[in-house]
Amino acid sequence: MERSGLQRVINWLIDGARSSGSPAEMIAEVCEHLVEAGLPLWRFGIFIRTLHPEIFGRNFIWRQGQEVEIGSVDFEVLDSPEFAQSPLRIVFEQGVEVRGRTDDPDSARFPIVNDMRAEGVTDYIAVPMPYLDGSIHATSWMTRRPGGFSDDDIAAIRIIMAPLARVSEIISLRRTAEMLLDTYVGNRAGARILGGQIRRGHNDTMQAAIWLSDLRGFTALSDRLPAETVVEILNRYFDCQVTAIRGHGGEVLKFMGDGLLAVFPIDEYVGDAAHVCTRVLEAARESRASVEALAFPVGEIVERFRFGVALHVGNILYGNIGGGNRLDFTCIGPAVNLAARLEKITGRLGRTVVASESFANVCREGWHELGEFPIAGFSKAQRVYGLAEETPVVMA
Repeated sequence: MERSGLQRVINWLIDGARSSGSPAEMIAEVCEHLVEAGLPLWRFGIFIRTLHPEIFGRNFIWRQGQEVEIGSVDFEVLDSPEFAQSPLRIVFEQGVEVRGRTDDPDSARFPIVNDMRAEGVTDYIAVPMPYLDGSIHATSWMTRRPGGFSDDDIAAIRIIMAPLARVSEIISLRRTAEMLLDTYVGNRAGARILGGQIRRGHNDTMQAAIWLSDLRGFTALSDRLPAETVVEILNRYFDCQVTAIRGHGGEVLKFMGDGLLAVFPIDEYVGDAAHVCTRVLEAARESRASVEALAFPVGEIVERFRFGVALHVGNILYGNIGGGNRLDFTCIGPAVNLAARLEKITGRLGRTVVASESFANVCREGWHELGEFPIAGFSKAQRVYGLAEETPVVMA
């Protein structure tokens, strides 16, 4: 392999791979430059373990003449026969190189080597990629050259690993921050925080549809069931809503016991208020159906559930609120307060979905006026609307 070409790749990585606009582009450029320098590379893979509650890791696969393939795997892969027989398992668990030449009978213990033989691969090597935090990630290198990789090729691969690991770790740290913020505060709030909106008092006024819901009979449920069971029920109950909310353009801001606060921003990017509120109502109907279908067996009893959701639209203050060095990225304002008060009315009226007058005026679909109700903290009584399709059910 041509040493000056290898050094150019190393220098480019040390400089931060600045010409690449994405991880996939960085990987493609590394591979293409290495091939130009004489490395007989046909296929390259990089496998990054992630800090995510559902995703074990991400993979990027480069092949000569093709776009980089990006994928992800969940934690179930750890129990699969494929992973048990994969060279990557050894890399992750022991942090050592694993080589599989297709002409070596010992390599038959790795199914991937047999699969790659059918594609003309002659040599395979999986190399650990350690991060500074001690975690082990992995790369895989394959060639079709007769005789496989030379000793100089293997030496070049080992040399490139340190700068490649540093750039990969920087990219991974950024993505980890984005995923954690997305998981714990929501994607819109996370983007603002990463964009520098981190000081107390950094707030914006935003028009939004507001969703506030809670589970009926949660206190009694918590009293008669073990805490672990209650947590499992809550998770499944929240799944019924979060999927619908996010699928219709909303963002979950907060879980409060059995309560959920979400917003659906109204701005030039997502359409007018009527369009947004129509999607909110669709999400409410989907959630209602999911919660009604939710059945949770506890011993000989099958628990069934009901919930209430209040819908409102108005201006909210959205940003950092808190004390000292502990902040919360949330929304406040009279519109949020009104939604919270309306949610309490759903239980009194035996309704699943209720809406404020302003929401019903914007989203004119199947509403029935339920009357005027005094609202604590508001000087005027508020008209409340329910869906004409719903039959009130007053819980004992």
